[in-house]
Amino acid sequence: MSSSSDDRIAKLRSRQWFGKHDRWGFGHRAWLRAEGFSEQVFEGKPVIGVCNSWSELNNCNAHLRQVAEAVKRGVWAAGGFPLEFPTISLGEMLMKPTTMLYRNLMAMDVEESIRAHPLDGVVLLCGCDKTTPAQLMGAASADVPAIMVPGGPMLRGMWRGIELGSGTDVRRFWDEVRAGRMSEEAWCEIESCISRSAGHCTVMGTASTMACVAEALGMTLTGAADIPASDSRRLAIAEESGRRAVAMTLEDLRPTRILTREAFENAIRVDMAIGGSTNAIVHLVALAGRLGLDLPLTKFDEISRTTPVVVNVKPSGEFLMEDFCYAGGLPAVMKEISSLLKLDALTVTGKTMGENIANAQCFNRDVIKPLAEPLKAEGGTVVLSGNLAPRGAIIKQSAASSHLLRHTGRAVVFENNEDLIARLDDPSLDVDESCVLVLKNAGPKGAPGMPEWGHLPIPAKLLKAGVKDMVRLSDARISGTSFGTIVVHIAPEAAVGGPLAIVRSGDQIELNVAERRLELLIPEVEMKKRLAAWRPAEPHYRRGYGKLFLEHILQADEGCDFDFLRGGDGREADPLRRFRNPGV
Repeated sequence: MSSSSDDRIAKLRSRQWFGKHDRWGFGHRAWLRAEGFSEQVFEGKPVIGVCNSWSELNNCNAHLRQVAEAVKRGVWAAGGFPLEFPTISLGEMLMKPTTMLYRNLMAMDVEESIRAHPLDGVVLLCGCDKTTPAQLMGAASADVPAIMVPGGPMLRGMWRGIELGSGTDVRRFWDEVRAGRMSEEAWCEIESCISRSAGHCTVMGTASTMACVAEALGMTLTGAADIPASDSRRLAIAEESGRRAVAMTLEDLRPTRILTREAFENAIRVDMAIGGSTNAIVHLVALAGRLGLDLPLTKFDEISRTTPVVVNVKPSGEFLMEDFCYAGGLPAVMKEISSLLKLDALTVTGKTMGENIANAQCFNRDVIKPLAEPLKAEGGTVVLSGNLAPRGAIIKQSAASSHLLRHTGRAVVFENNEDLIARLDDPSLDVDESCVLVLKNAGPKGAPGMPEWGHLPIPAKLLKAGVKDMVRLSDARISGTSFGTIVVHIAPEAAVGGPLAIVRSGDQIELNVAERRLELLIPEVEMKKRLAAWRPAEPHYRRGYGKLFLEHILQADEGCDFDFLRGGDGREADPLRRFRNPGV
């Protein structure tokens, strides 16, 4: 071993635990030897944490135990010492009211687990929607060398010869059931075959979007975002990621060197080009906030205006994530839009983004369109403003109905989700297809946790009449698998007295996507009068994590992170800085 290698090994964090020949060094080594490790693992090997969000409560991540074993093979082969550890896991389908309530808790779990243990680097294993941003946020704050391995999408569903995309097609067929056009037998058949394997949703929902965003940020190996969960290449790239994690620790290649302003611009550009989930915005803003970077909504809209959608995948297009992978995946997309990217951005490979995608190819132009012949002329997501959304709102224009992108209609207001469920399908509900459905109190504090309630169902009587879409708006989120003319993330939310709180049924609301406007068409004096009379509701929680959440959660335009976790040097709380002896 060279003297420079010796120097790098001596500087590893883990040497403060395992490299000392005193009482505490003895104890640290002895307690790990209780797990059956030999003395050789303590001889200067970089310790690589394998941060695993596996859980049987989270089908998206249910295969990550096997992925972790592949990572550990790579770590051992590269001369490292892998130690797997769990964190909480966020499964969007089963957790109530929403995984978004717990994203920050998971991020804290990841951050503190990394910081408190003798880890020189970490491999992050994620899958479902919030596990990816939570791990990125935690790793960015801990700031030890980190590389991400997404779990990949599940296999496509198949029903009576029809390919099904999880999430998107569930909503489509449920509308058919509610309209009386699909039998219970057919609905039951779909239930048995729409989710055929472990892995996240098969469309460009939030999970697929965030995996692509992680790769665009430079936090994964090239091509890691879209390999199906059950594909053997998923394990191969996991093994290679383990190898690379060891090298990154010796290079001291930390997240703060990778997650630069240029990296975030690349990620936003890619999100717009793939027709990504609206949730990517709130997660990117939160991640940037951890690094002390300001990422205003205006930046997303600026990039959206100059980035066409080139990916033809549901819900913005026709195909599924399997097709996307086989067509060349994200590297092919980034190669296609390379003239719009910051190609000098550093990545976990140790190379630039430009070097990573230099040899990428597209193998199916039906799935990945040429830049000169895009699916949509502008990016998938648009930022709105106006007197109804003073701090912004979001609409996924690539999945909306073109005839509704400029629309004025009468508001039909639901005060909360319970009110929506109780009245939506009431035959006496005063609603027609020109109306604007409005849901209040579904934001970060109002719900709480900003659930995916923004995909307000179309009233049953209108579905039966053949209505396919309506303008819908709320301070909630929507799943990335959602489709329709749906405005979400309205800020400030109703629960803190934003203008949404004072909308009444019968008010006229104007949506103008081309002009980026969302307006409540009442006189200004009337708006001020209503706002002055508004009073907040009682808080949802008075103890525990819920109380902490309500007291410190930021609004959607600020990423919905906790106010006390933004900015600063993430290493300031490292126990090695605070205590001379890590055993004390």
